[in-house]
Amino acid sequence: MLNILLALLIFGFLIFIHELGHFLFARLFKVDVTEFSIGMGPKIFSRVSKKSGILYSLRLFPIGGYVSMNEDDENSESENAFIKKSVWKRFLIVAAGGLVNIAVGFVIMAVFVASSSPLIGTQVAEFNDGATSSTCGLEVGDRIVAVNNTRVYSSTELFYEIMHDGTKPVDLTVVRDGKSITLENVEFSSDKMDGLSVGLPDFKVYTVKKDLSNVVKQTYGQSGLAIRQVWDSIFGMITGRYSISNVSGPVGTTEVIGEAAELGAPYVIYLAAMISINLGIVNLLPIPALDGGRLVFLAVEAIRKKRLPNRLEEKINFVGLALLMLLMIVITFKDIINIFI
Repeated sequence: MLNILLALLIFGFLIFIHELGHFLFARLFKVDVTEFSIGMGPKIFSRVSKKSGILYSLRLFPIGGYVSMNEDDENSESENAFIKKSVWKRFLIVAAGGLVNIAVGFVIMAVFVASSSPLIGTQVAEFNDGATSSTCGLEVGDRIVAVNNTRVYSSTELFYEIMHDGTKPVDLTVVRDGKSITLENVEFSSDKMDGLSVGLPDFKVYTVKKDLSNVVKQTYGQSGLAIRQVWDSIFGMITGRYSISNVSGPVGTTEVIGEAAELGAPYVIYLAAMISINLGIVNLLPIPALDGGRLVFLAVEAIRKKRLPNRLEEKINFVGLALLMLLMIVITFKDIINIFI
């Protein structure tokens, strides 16, 4: 129950800031807003602002939220109707939710990095027994700065890149004696983890001084890692590397949050940052029923100088929403089964 409450708190906060992004930009561009709601379903609490007339409501099910702007009312006579605003203003309003999630994710990640003790860098301290990378030119004291041209600033990024790409030989860019050199075709052992083939890092790394420079670098790097993981996951599912069994929904994420809580507050903070960034990126993907899908419609409108028929948008969004709901049901069912296995 505590895990569920913690998950609801995290998801509720991230949903709130997402909708707040839409709301603040709508207000910035003087769009008529009728309701700002957190959650879906029956109202638990609501209040109408005497100044603006906006209904603020908290609803029973913490699975979403919305900012009601009568967006598709083409016959509205109000100059401040959403549909009457320029394409670029509507684009920013729609994109604001996901962008705010990403920005807040960076802030939460900064809190995590700044509170971490110690910071773990990317300089090789020692090799494990039988390390294959040491036979390929990697040496103790080398500071690894890139894996296959992907920049890394922390051990988290470094080990992720090795696990993701290390099933095949990789190129490592290292700083040795003050000079940058590239070690080509460095090999790592590999193994199966949750049904996936992953490369195995075969060395330990040094800690680094916690100063402003390293905190900023690791915040940027680990936040960027969260973004890369989204793209890696999507590409992996397209190519067949990942299957539906490797994807988690709210139930699976709640279980992971519970595991993080057992390890301590820093792990929960890190997970919240990753979820926030992931939520922002996924919501901006060009998928019907998501904000990214609406951005595609707005881009088409900007090119055509004319809006697509409202009924066509509704049909496309309906199909997209139905497919997303079906996918969510399948993932949730899978997550529930995994809990009891």
